Amino acid sequence: QLQLGESGGGLVQPGGSLRLSCATSGFTLDHYSIGWFRQAPGKEREGVSCISRTDGSTAYADSVKGRFTISRDNAKNTVYLQMNSLKPEDTAVYYCALAQSSYVCYDPPTGDVWAYDYWGQGTQVTVSS
Repeated sequence: QLQLGESGGGLVQPGGSLRLSCATSGFTLDHYSIGWFRQAPGKEREGVSCISRTDGSTAYADSVKGRFTISRDNAKNTVYLQMNSLKPEDTAVYYCALAQSSYVCYDPPTGDVWAYDYWGQGTQVTVSS
């Protein structure tokens, strides 16, 4: 059964850090492009970061570049998003997603949710003092 689920969200003060995890089951991660998205209340879902299936290259939204790091552990079938120097504007529900296509990870990432085939349920990140 193909499953993926996020964890690691929570409440953090501005300037703090969180590491989101996306545990997958039934997938061979390096056969997929991987994306992290977020959606704030009243806003569209936006692409935050992604890993290309083709060559493992990574891309980041300008708003998180230098603060967030995407990675994957193929042995653990888990994807991570390390988030440092968090800001109130990072508050959102964060989702991980997998795509069979090689042509979904652009620099910067797009919000093309239709390009991804599998989604987690999301985890809430709130940055507030």
